[in-house]
Amino acid sequence: MKLNRLLFAIGLLTIMTGCQSTISPQAQPVLNVPFGVPLPADYRNEIAIARFSEILSRAELPADQQAQLLYDRGVLYDSLGLTTLARIDFNRAVKMKPDLAEVYNFLGIHNTLLQQYEQAYEMFDAVIELNEQHDFAYLNRGIALYYGERPDLAQKDFSTFLSHSPNDPYRALWLYLAQSLLNDSDAIATLRANRANLDDTNWGSQIVDLYLGNLKEGDFLANIQEGVDSQQMYAERLCEAYFYLAKLYQARGEQGVAIDFFKLAIATNVYEFVEHKYARLELDIMRAQSEG
Repeated sequence: MKLNRLLFAIGLLTIMTGCQSTISPQAQPVLNVPFGVPLPADYRNEIAIARFSEILSRAELPADQQAQLLYDRGVLYDSLGLTTLARIDFNRAVKMKPDLAEVYNFLGIHNTLLQQYEQAYEMFDAVIELNEQHDFAYLNRGIALYYGERPDLAQKDFSTFLSHSPNDPYRALWLYLAQSLLNDSDAIATLRANRANLDDTNWGSQIVDLYLGNLKEGDFLANIQEGVDSQQMYAERLCEAYFYLAKLYQARGEQGVAIDFFKLAIATNVYEFVEHKYARLELDIMRAQSEG
């Protein structure tokens, strides 16, 4: 309805019915969830990138030192969401120093995000071959297996990852996500058993309580700000909260709500968090499914 027609109708109604007092409705939020300011780019990372670039362009360095600088710059690019530039540096670094385990780990993550799962498995296998104690290679390979629709293998990696730190709620959550694709009731039972080992001072334990039904969604959202002492911490918590809420709604079949929460996770700009990285992958997969 156009504005001039609306004003005419309102005026006519006033003449016909006489003057009546009105109450202006209060504005309602679009979503009843907490919001934060997206994290700005860290200027210190930008300065470090410029410094590394200058050294690489001017200095005559041995191949292993160049590889380390390329890796370090790639990590900084990745932290700013510049994934293509990061991937270029990681690929250059691994050619110069094929035994740099961390490079394979990042390349595996990038392969997962590109849905190149077989290549991702190879990258994470290389990490573990070079360093069997590389903790996060098990997480990242588990995630690749999870999105590659191999939850039986994913749960094995997540179980290994959890065994290294049984009090970490995020490790328990990823194990649950994989197991829930196999048998949801068993997955809940395992999550409930793992809850007994979790650190209650870790905010992520509240996410586990949400999944177990021990905490209502409204209370969970209201608790996000507790103990927060910086804008960065708040953005990080929101990123995690949005992602795991999205997964919860996704499991319930409420795809529209899940999509909104995945988008909110991305909007936090917490590029370094797995929740931010894989929220985008979730949207890509859901878009492909809807188009197919």
